Amino acid sequence: MRQVEILRPRIIIALGAVAADVLLGRPDAVARLRARVHRLAGIPLVVTYHPAALLRNPEYKKPAWEDLQLAMRQWTEPGSGD
Repeated sequence: MRQVEILRPRIIIALGAVAADVLLGRPDAVARLRARVHRLAGIPLVVTYHPAALLRNPEYKKPAWEDLQLAMRQWTEPGSGD
């Protein structure tokens, strides 16, 4: 968390369940966490599938792309965190 405080990123993208669990503090499936914006210390956080999961499951590519588009909209939205 100290790193997040120092860097103050405009957005965080968690790639996979392990990253999401560490950042959000709750173990849950990526499928349940994705497709919405979470907050970590006021910073928008989007969860999506890990790249290795995309290689194993090509059907995850479309949802992952949608998550990245959500992150991009959040990042470019006025007032979404300087």
